[in-house]
Amino acid sequence: MSLAESWDRYAVGSTPRRDRNANGDTTWLNWTQYADHGPGEGLLGTVAGRRVLELGSGSGSNLAHLVTLGASGLGVDIAPAREVVARERWSDLRGLEFRTAEATAFLSGTDQTFDVVLSIFGAVWFVDPETLLPLIRARMAADGILAFSHLPAGSQTPRPGRAGLRYDYSPSEWMRLLTVHGFTDVSASVIDPPEGRTVGTMLVRAVAL
Repeated sequence: MSLAESWDRYAVGSTPRRDRNANGDTTWLNWTQYADHGPGEGLLGTVAGRRVLELGSGSGSNLAHLVTLGASGLGVDIAPAREVVARERWSDLRGLEFRTAEATAFLSGTDQTFDVVLSIFGAVWFVDPETLLPLIRARMAADGILAFSHLPAGSQTPRPGRAGLRYDYSPSEWMRLLTVHGFTDVSASVIDPPEGRTVGTMLVRAVAL
């Protein structure tokens, strides 16, 4: 089974996102694995008029929220089923497009430049950062923002198969890697989980030099 097929199987079996959050909003950005928890889009600064790329865009919900705030967005996901769902769900939202592609293949083949790149439990977690980070930086505008989240290092046993968890770094390791690969003002920390839960969320933000 190919990597794309593995992720497609996972996508087909995943639970759809809610239509509304606890505040009654129909779009919102969620960095963590918990509903109605953690920071919002403010981490990215003002997104109106900016070009946003999401690597591992899933059903497109996070990216769609940024587009409602005035951004233009491109979502890339390796699973074909994700593009089908995202296009159907957000077909009436202008300034938003989706594409099926592996992250490094897309970044290597495009000449587009982005002001914001995000990955929420997405490609940054699963692709070798020594390969991925230089490709991301090459497609970012100066002073652009890269932000991503995933589970903290050591919080989950890797799953069997090619779609398993792969690059499980600590905050200090992410800070070093990003600095080496052309980013500055790097912050990396673990967000505490909500009451009654034990696993937090790694959240990283950096600015392209």
